[in-house]
Amino acid sequence: MLKVGIVGMGVIGTNIAKAITAGIPGVTLAGIHVRDPAKAKGYPALSLDALIQRSDLVVEAATQAALRLFGPAVLSAGKHLMVLSVGGLLGVFEDWTRLAEKHGCRILVPSGAIAGLDGVKGAREGAITQVTMESRKPPRGLAGAPYIVEKGIDLESLAEETLIFEGTATEACRAFPANVNVVAALSLAGVGPERTRIKVFAVPGLARNTHRIMVEGEFGRLAIQVENVPSENPRTGKLSYLSAIALLRDLGATVRVGT
Repeated sequence: MLKVGIVGMGVIGTNIAKAITAGIPGVTLAGIHVRDPAKAKGYPALSLDALIQRSDLVVEAATQAALRLFGPAVLSAGKHLMVLSVGGLLGVFEDWTRLAEKHGCRILVPSGAIAGLDGVKGAREGAITQVTMESRKPPRGLAGAPYIVEKGIDLESLAEETLIFEGTATEACRAFPANVNVVAALSLAGVGPERTRIKVFAVPGLARNTHRIMVEGEFGRLAIQVENVPSENPRTGKLSYLSAIALLRDLGATVRVGT
């Protein structure tokens, strides 16, 4: 049995814990770690050190900042690390990859709220010339992001679709650490964070978080559009935690479909 520990019990962590408890073949819950014990929600709460010790795989379902703090400890202990706040890997990816190689463990990144990463990985084996992404969210889904606060953008005053940000994946993940982890995953599957570009739009009245991806290369052209139903947290689509659950299910599956 693969013993899984979860750090963070927001929407993503809670739903992953529920799925493991309900039953995923070959997977059992080792425990959870939260800063506030009141948020343990009845699951066995452990200190971070104890969680790492008792787990074979630690799921980060917290924040980019939290990931940066405990990620190296997980890998140094030889434990696999599943990352949901994928933007936190940018800038440390190569160092953490070497650390994982040294200690015989893996860093796992679910597809999250987008689709098509299998196609992007296939295209990467040839030459990719361009990767672009457009993300559209209701204004409340962007509220509180560092970029919004820094620029003093009044999201409530928007009356129509508005381009809020345009830049590289690296810049976007600093500007919107809780909103655009999808572009970090896209960049790691493809041509890297500096060559992957994104536009972020705020759209009043939009019911679903929408992501449109375009990849061009010697293979041809790949176009993907996903319209995600938001979870209880407007920043997070339901597909984010569903893809993590699917990855856990794949780890114990006899047959695996897709790259």
